[in-house]
Amino acid sequence: MRISSTQYFNMNVATMSDQQAQLSQLYAEISSGVSLSTPSDNPLGAAQAVQLSSTATTLSQYTTNQGSALASLQQEDTTLGSVNTVLQTIHTLVLRAGDGSLNDGDRGSIATQLQSLRSQLMTLANSTDPQGNYLFAGYQSSAQPYTTNSAGVVTYSGDTGTPAVQITASHVVQTGDNGIAIFGSVAPIGTSAVPAATTGNTGTGVISSVSLNNPTDPTNADKYSINFSSATTYTVSQTDPATGAVTTSAPQAFTAGSAITLGGQSVTITGAPNAGDSFSVTPATQGSMDVFANLSQLITTLQTPVSGGASTASFQSALTTSMAQLENTMNNVVTAQAAVGGREQEVQALQTVTQTNTLQTSSNLADLTQTDMVKTIGKYTMTQAALQAAQQAFAKIQNISLFQYLN
Repeated sequence: MRISSTQYFNMNVATMSDQQAQLSQLYAEISSGVSLSTPSDNPLGAAQAVQLSSTATTLSQYTTNQGSALASLQQEDTTLGSVNTVLQTIHTLVLRAGDGSLNDGDRGSIATQLQSLRSQLMTLANSTDPQGNYLFAGYQSSAQPYTTNSAGVVTYSGDTGTPAVQITASHVVQTGDNGIAIFGSVAPIGTSAVPAATTGNTGTGVISSVSLNNPTDPTNADKYSINFSSATTYTVSQTDPATGAVTTSAPQAFTAGSAITLGGQSVTITGAPNAGDSFSVTPATQGSMDVFANLSQLITTLQTPVSGGASTASFQSALTTSMAQLENTMNNVVTAQAAVGGREQEVQALQTVTQTNTLQTSSNLADLTQTDMVKTIGKYTMTQAALQAAQQAFAKIQNISLFQYLN
């Protein structure tokens, strides 16, 4: 096959031009560190890189959300721990207030301490997270949830929402609790019914705390009223909260200190009740659950002078009521804190998973878009040597002429 001089020159020029273009491309990859600068370089790789970049952006947002969620949960965990410490201190003071050797002044001093502790509790209820959002305001996180009105009553202005954030494609974690759930509710497990003496009792009867004999008895959810028709006889009225139906027992003989069975529960009444006196046992979920209101009532009880007889009995029963309410609140706070701790562990576990996925995505994206320096420099050197060889060969061959041989 004949090759004309024009063909030969064009072929060599085209070959060297291609090699120079390859050198230019390889040099650009080496200098920039990017091997995929335009989709035309690798259409399939470019499509994969776009997908991986989108995944990396999503994972970055989840990482930010996880950090924010964990910070809020850790702040709430710490705050609930402080709340529990305050409640424990109050519990100790209530036990002390029941000491019969104390006088009105002693009890007034305890009431003053409780007022200070109530203020501490309110400060904790208005705690904020690292972003300045109120922890216990629900969705109204920018407004202070607890305030004291002109009558000295602590009021809640937040809502019942539970803030949450998306921390992975399939996980949403609750990042806070509203004030009602913490300071105005009781946990479904671990609470006890609240005993109380009716205001105006004239006898010296004192009701005890409630003993739970059969936790599975469905009638534990009913409200009970113990009504004395005489100093030695009483009836028990049982109210079904679902229907409002009231069932009253036949008269029963009263013996001070003997257990009075109320469904799966029992209480004792000591002292000597008078005719017309009554006592109640209310399920925790049906009674007063606002810790601030309960503390205010307890403070009032301690500030009220006790003159013996019926007033002493009323005071002792009121302390029993306050103690039951306080212990239910403490159980609720501990339960809430345990739930917060569980959510913290969930976020931390997902942080590890997200970090692993982020590293893998970054590695895959780097494989597609970043220059493999060892491989690319080797290829650059080889192409450069080939170009130099082609140039030298072309220079020699183009000088070949038949007349040189004839000479």
